[in-house]
Amino acid sequence: MQSVVIEGTLRTEVGKKATKAVRNEGNIPCNVYGGKENVYFSAPEKVFKSLIYTPDFKLAEINVGGNTYKAIVKEIQEHPVTDRILHIDFVELVPGKSLKADIPIILEGQSEGTKKGGALYQKMRRAKVKTTPEKLIDAIKVDVTPLEMGQSIRIRDIEAIDGVEILTSPGTPIASVEIPRALRSATSKEETEAAGEEVAAEAETE
Repeated sequence: MQSVVIEGTLRTEVGKKATKAVRNEGNIPCNVYGGKENVYFSAPEKVFKSLIYTPDFKLAEINVGGNTYKAIVKEIQEHPVTDRILHIDFVELVPGKSLKADIPIILEGQSEGTKKGGALYQKMRRAKVKTTPEKLIDAIKVDVTPLEMGQSIRIRDIEAIDGVEILTSPGTPIASVEIPRALRSATSKEETEAAGEEVAAEAETE
């Protein structure tokens, strides 16, 4: 699993005034919890880019105060107007201790429906799971090969993953193969014509 190293500086003051000063210096205030103690630190905004602005699931190795903490991003607070990151919460990975995470969903294979002209749409990009650090995965792979046009694959269709419990509602659709409008129109026209021919044939026999 990929990881990003974060070199941080311990924060001894965590009030609003101190937090504002951290941001004014171009740093992001953060904290790591879930372990023996909460760790408050800050780091330059640029070091988080490869961790935050990516579709991949990555771990964070946070070096601060002479210690290293392996963690995952739990929550990101952003400015409502500028979208600038204001604060990041991390959960420390403690061996044997359960955690929850949003894991990317990756579609694999070419569906039967797309081979016939259908369009594959991915409706869910991530699923919430419960697991332990030892069983943590960086992606949930879903095979869409069997999907025909008009069919969907849902959370409940995912094969069981050892040590990982998927918390997202079982009925939630992950992907579907939709029938293109042109193909629907053509099918509808054929059905109408067929129905007309059937009516005409019945009329001739009366």
